[in-house]
Amino acid sequence: MRLRKLALSAALALAAAATALTTSLVMAQAPAAAPASASATVQFFPSLTGRTGAVAPNAAPFANGFADYMKLVNARGGINGVQTLVEECETAYATDRGVECYERLKGRHGGATVFQPLSTGITFALMPRLAADRIPMITSGYGRSDTADGAIFPWVFPLLGHYWIGGDVVLQHIANQAGGWDRLRGQTIAVVYHDSPFGRELLPIINRRAEMHGFTVLALPVPPPGVEQRAIWMQIRQQRPDYVIMQTWGVMTATAIRQAIATGFPRDRMFGTWWSGAEPDLRDIGADARGYSAVMMQHGQARNSEVVRQILAQVHDRGQGTGPRAEVGDVLYMRGVVGAMLATEGVLRAQERFGRGRHVTGEQARWGYENLNITQARLDALGFAGVLRGPIATSCRNHVGTALMRIHTWNGSGFDWSSDWLQADMNVITRMVTASAESFARDNNITRRTEPGC
Repeated sequence: MRLRKLALSAALALAAAATALTTSLVMAQAPAAAPASASATVQFFPSLTGRTGAVAPNAAPFANGFADYMKLVNARGGINGVQTLVEECETAYATDRGVECYERLKGRHGGATVFQPLSTGITFALMPRLAADRIPMITSGYGRSDTADGAIFPWVFPLLGHYWIGGDVVLQHIANQAGGWDRLRGQTIAVVYHDSPFGRELLPIINRRAEMHGFTVLALPVPPPGVEQRAIWMQIRQQRPDYVIMQTWGVMTATAIRQAIATGFPRDRMFGTWWSGAEPDLRDIGADARGYSAVMMQHGQARNSEVVRQILAQVHDRGQGTGPRAEVGDVLYMRGVVGAMLATEGVLRAQERFGRGRHVTGEQARWGYENLNITQARLDALGFAGVLRGPIATSCRNHVGTALMRIHTWNGSGFDWSSDWLQADMNVITRMVTASAESFARDNNITRRTEPGC
């Protein structure tokens, strides 16, 4: 916990730095040109991108999927007629640039609906600003895991999963393969992680499960960007852990897998989290990476899905695709698509309360994200049949909505599903989330919300 507090303080300190940034507008077919200000027909969704730097091969597809789905929403008629508008601001995964992007975009086009910073460091830095500005933030698969407790963190929504859920499911999968939790007693699990708030956020659930089941954790931090890992993998070769879990991102993941190959560590005993298991990580390695697996926040690649078919037909075939057509349906592209779907579905839910077909404020959108009930029928209607499993249902105490995950495995040229649906043990997770959130509240003089449901 002390490390996480220090990381949050460090992220806040970086927020003072100023950097020259680039922004761009992404608007769908109608209206053809981005308006100067918001009206009842425009809903603004800022996009903090990582199109440059060491994470670009992974972060750019997310941004492209996010923008393309927003264009698809507009092609379908908008959010009850309200058109979406996306403006990008490049962060290069740097916390100071992320904060400056936030300040630049938060008041544009009638006000930001919701932010999705795609960075744990930026998330930490923005949390106090969001509360003051009354703008929600979706942090699917990153940020603080304890923000699942909306009674303490009302403005943050780790929809679909956080690192403690992902880590628990990875360990469940390892235990299932080994023949049960008891088979892990006395074994060693190495954790190769990005030496940052993002990387360290996985450790609490790994350490908690180690206490419960008697295995040893070998924690191996990797300084970003992670292009030099020889010493780490020599240590793995010497200490011979039974499994390796990777919490890596960008070029760090491919570097780790190449080092595992060079040192002879079996890929079928390596497991990534959802930022460590996509096509850019493995495509160039090919068959040598066969057997490497990663946990997914429900979806993986989904090239044959209905939503991808519609994006190709209504966006790319009309010459309005944001990125290369070849990536449409890949893992990280789909993560951007899912992020955009969650953002717009929250607005749709808010319109049910604050006025159908009307622009909603960030504060009104926050209510929508806290009262989601995206059923399987709704997901299927949106084109996500076989991609996501509903319901995704939130409340004051539950800002995640679901804890279902799947594991996919690299076959040498693509991914295959290698597990059924797996459910994180919420008895373990909820106790950890509540204890951590209560500690944060005490340290920051936050009073738990007391309205019904909290």
